[in-house]
Amino acid sequence: MTVVASARRVVHVVDDDRAVRHALARLLRASGHAAQTHGSAEAFLDRRDPASTGCAILDVHLPGIDGLGLQSALMSADNPCPVIFLTGRGDVEKSVRAMKTGAVDFLTKPVQAAALLTAVDRALAQGAVALEEQAARKDLAGRLALLTPREREVLEGVVAGRLNKQIAHDLGMAEKTVKIHRARVMHKMDAGSLAALVRLMVAGEPHRHRP
Repeated sequence: MTVVASARRVVHVVDDDRAVRHALARLLRASGHAAQTHGSAEAFLDRRDPASTGCAILDVHLPGIDGLGLQSALMSADNPCPVIFLTGRGDVEKSVRAMKTGAVDFLTKPVQAAALLTAVDRALAQGAVALEEQAARKDLAGRLALLTPREREVLEGVVAGRLNKQIAHDLGMAEKTVKIHRARVMHKMDAGSLAALVRLMVAGEPHRHRP
């Protein structure tokens, strides 16, 4: 039975061993974390709230979809969910694959409580950053959608540090016209200064997370 302690920042425990699931959930809740337990990858995917945030502790060797398969499914989802792997078998190849594809950590059973909780803290922090970056990208996409093709070209020149006369030369238009487009860009992007515009563009760029 899955127990929900909080609708936000949930630590999901996915393991086909009931005793392991319950032991890890007790440890997590005793440390102040919300926890949900799932006996399989399919059960987790069926029950997971797309709007929730948090991380997942996955057994590598699960029935049906295994841990690496579940990690792949989570990485392709819109809502980021960092993964910590647990395994009772020494499996160097799978641990390397897991880390290369973005796992926060790869721990062996029986896991030390301190090591697991440290990994959970890292995973939650990583997930929070990823969520903020995702929100920034969506916000940027919404603002960029307001621009005309010509305004997008002027924006690219402005962000690249080009002067108005240089942008005018590049685009084959009068400098006065560039100034008009530039003012419209600043308004539509809701940027009060060039520095604010550059920060907005940088914040909306995709970033690769490393474990």
